[in-house]
Amino acid sequence: MPVPRLTPREWILLLGLLLGVNAAGALPAVFVGAETTWFDRPPLYPPEFVFPVAWTALFSLMAIGLFLVLRAEAPPELVRRALAVFGGQFALNLVWTPVFFGLRSPIGGLVVIVALWFAILLTIRVFDRVSRPAAALLVPYLAWVSFAAFLNAAIVLGG
Repeated sequence: MPVPRLTPREWILLLGLLLGVNAAGALPAVFVGAETTWFDRPPLYPPEFVFPVAWTALFSLMAIGLFLVLRAEAPPELVRRALAVFGGQFALNLVWTPVFFGLRSPIGGLVVIVALWFAILLTIRVFDRVSRPAAALLVPYLAWVSFAAFLNAAIVLGG
């Protein structure tokens, strides 16, 4: 499938989405931190450097998915719904860090991440109605959040 050419305006939009989604996604960790010495790490807990690398990649895929939804030739009401559902799941994503790390509440974090998991599934479903490639770009995000939910649950259960 040939890659469509982007206009200068589309390049600016894509760059803005990449920067905006990554910046917004990083804000909770910047303000709350992600200090891990207060809980026992489960055996599959990755090295610390993995998290910012993974999240940068995932936030970038989300931004590209948003871009594809915005430029899709779909009914405006479907696009608006996709954007609203995306916003809801992204808000849940942003809440997890303050709950888990800020409040030091693994149980609260687990509640948020389970809700986030279902919200990502809904976002994939709604994106698929607008742009199948946009939906596919969210699958790695769902996989990572599934792994994060497993780690969160392991922390709640004591490793």
